[in-house]
Amino acid sequence: MTDAPDRPQILIADDQADVLDALRLLLHPEGFATEAAGSPAAVVQALQQREFDLLLMDLNYARDTTSGREGLDLLSKVHAIDRRLPIVVMTGWASMEVAIEALRAGVRDFVQKPWDNDRVVGLVRALSDERRRARHDDDRRAREMRDAAEIQLALLPRTLPLTPGWSFAAACQPAALVGGDTYDLLQLPGGYVGLSIADVAGKGIPAALLASSLQSAVRSAATRGLAPDALCDEVNRALCERIPTNRFVTFFYGLLDAATGVLSYANAGHNPPLLARADGTAQWLDVGGPVLGIEPTCAWQRGELTMRPGDRLVLYTDGIVEARDASDEEFATGRLQSVSPEGPGPSAGAFLDALFRAVHSFAGTCQEDDQTVVVVTRDP
Repeated sequence: MTDAPDRPQILIADDQADVLDALRLLLHPEGFATEAAGSPAAVVQALQQREFDLLLMDLNYARDTTSGREGLDLLSKVHAIDRRLPIVVMTGWASMEVAIEALRAGVRDFVQKPWDNDRVVGLVRALSDERRRARHDDDRRAREMRDAAEIQLALLPRTLPLTPGWSFAAACQPAALVGGDTYDLLQLPGGYVGLSIADVAGKGIPAALLASSLQSAVRSAATRGLAPDALCDEVNRALCERIPTNRFVTFFYGLLDAATGVLSYANAGHNPPLLARADGTAQWLDVGGPVLGIEPTCAWQRGELTMRPGDRLVLYTDGIVEARDASDEEFATGRLQSVSPEGPGPSAGAFLDALFRAVHSFAGTCQEDDQTVVVVTRDP
């Protein structure tokens, strides 16, 4: 018997028809919708077809009517289908050993036949309400993650700079739990290009909203021509006024003069970008200072270098270098440095694709954190 989907949905499992009838008659007037299963196989079939808020099940069935072993074996099958389903077990042949074994196997409580009606109703109500609250919370979190993903996507630039002699590429691959990765590439007056990448502490809506505040502050400062160290100072002060003390941002900002190749930058606690020279040497861009959002009076140093023809700059978040394989080994900066796309004078897009292929080949499909990359190459 099933009805009223807004009622708590209770699956009752027992091989005795009179027991099933008695429990349905007990629970239905109390506001519960019930479905009966007369065997372990019927329990499995019911759980595979739809969700329930609680399983009230006997431990003894036709195969073994005294030891409870058939019911105990059923528990593992139930957990495989729905690990979070609350289970209350019942048996007329109860012993402390069986009860303890059932509890160790993950049941929430144990009732001995003949049962006390008030106790059964109280258990079913408390545990099914807990389950429904948990499902409601799961649905809310899922909606928040979808909203956060939309915010994160909206922050990303829709177009990349079109600058003669230069190639740009960027991508963000969010994890299942949306984090606070963001990047930006800004075509600025005077032939300059602003490059930023950031990783906001936290997940979901709070991280996405903080990333939005960060990007707004960065764009405001960048369009006014602030140098990278001054930009970090202004953005940091703005964030310290707006965000909770337990949140922070790792951040990198570079200002590229496309005519000369001079890149000035400041690194605020972010993973050091990699400058791969055309001659095979490498440089890590780590000049700067602390993360943003902690202390309003911090200062940052400014680094400067010149990108020569054939050089490649790679900005990335920790989801790249901290991606792990099956043995828990990290992709790390060494593998990042060794990525080499095919073809002569590969473009920024070719390197970006090669890097993501290398990370996915190394770590497989399990992605624990957002993976964000910005690539800049100067034509040979």
